[in-house]
Amino acid sequence: MITAEDIEQAHQRIKPYIHHTPVFTSALLNAEAGCEVFFKCENFQKVGAFKARGAMNAALQVPKQVLPNGLATHSSGNHAQALARAAGILSVPAFIVMPRTAPEIKKRGVLGYGGKIFECEPTLQAREETLAQVILKTNATEIHPFNNEHVITGQATAAKELIEERGNLDALLAPVGGGGLLSG
Repeated sequence: MITAEDIEQAHQRIKPYIHHTPVFTSALLNAEAGCEVFFKCENFQKVGAFKARGAMNAALQVPKQVLPNGLATHSSGNHAQALARAAGILSVPAFIVMPRTAPEIKKRGVLGYGGKIFECEPTLQAREETLAQVILKTNATEIHPFNNEHVITGQATAAKELIEERGNLDALLAPVGGGGLLSG
């Protein structure tokens, strides 16, 4: 179970590597909703997504004796870029499994951060099988895009910042893709 202390520790761990993203409001949306609505602008985060938080937190917790083998994941884009960036910061290889149909801009981002891409068919089974083969060959440590406590704890730092800046909120809404942000 992830605790508030875990989230605080994650936040302290990743602070040097992330942006403290702004919180914006909209008078028009506030009027429409009949309440104050705040937007935590993670689109201004490193790599353009909250994924930088979780990938960095997880990467920083890989044991030092296995870290030189590198980090590995499967992702269509944002986590792929975030993990490639984290690996680059730590000066270790990043092995990224991406579906062949992933957006070219995401692939260029991974390559720009120094990641090595392994393409596969666009199915979860193909991603997982290809990743297993890559890990077998490289001994890299898998950092799952959302099913990883350290990733989840890192993502939770976005909500921590929001609550610290705006105080108690009546509700917190989050988009759901893989569920990493929502679980954090």
